[in-house]
Amino acid sequence: MDIVIDTHTHTLASGHAYSTIIENALAAKNKNLKLLCTTDHAPSMPGAPHYWFFNNQRILPRFLHDVGIIRGVEANILNLEGEIDLPPSSDQHLDWVIASFHEPVFPPSTEADHTTALINIIKSGRVDVLGHLGNPNYPFDIDAVLTCAKAYNVAIEVNNTSLTGKSRHGSDVRCNTIVERGTAIGVQFTTGSDAHFCEEIATLDLAIALLKKHDVEEEYVLTTCPSRFLNFLLLRGKEKIDAFEALY
Repeated sequence: MDIVIDTHTHTLASGHAYSTIIENALAAKNKNLKLLCTTDHAPSMPGAPHYWFFNNQRILPRFLHDVGIIRGVEANILNLEGEIDLPPSSDQHLDWVIASFHEPVFPPSTEADHTTALINIIKSGRVDVLGHLGNPNYPFDIDAVLTCAKAYNVAIEVNNTSLTGKSRHGSDVRCNTIVERGTAIGVQFTTGSDAHFCEEIATLDLAIALLKKHDVEEEYVLTTCPSRFLNFLLLRGKEKIDAFEALY
């Protein structure tokens, strides 16, 4: 499985990452990526930038080191109503919105609460993908959430860092079940390194191995082809990115 997009990466703007977007793009080029999603933490995360940081991504070049730059965010799930920590006015400036649970923002609760929050955030229409769902601190009704995600064209991330055991300990077991059930349900998957340092860009070996284990077909993995990913954004109602015309 050839992965040409990393859909989850951080720069030093996140407050606990250590590279610039220029350094990340160069690493992406050296690892033969075609697109790089830059997805710093949204404002509710300690150390994260002000929402203006995300609104101002329009100044970023569409290509850095010949790698296409997807302007994004890793937003925080705030509550059971499915709200995220950016105002709706920010949406027009973003190509790619990840929604994730983070302990400092949404303290772990019950399976029912986590399920309600995830379903509501899917139905809000404001997020494109659910990030690192394998975190065992946030159990949820897997079939209910993945079925809803498929119905609303929201992708499911396979997060490589979650599979390393370095953070979100115990995620590997739940990630295995999520990919197994997601394959049966027919969701669209993405692959994110969750890089917090440039050398981690495109480190996706464990995510790829998990997808292969469950015989996930490439057509269900958005990151295997630039056109597949970009057309998914169109399906999500995003405007066509003229600078990427040759990649559609």
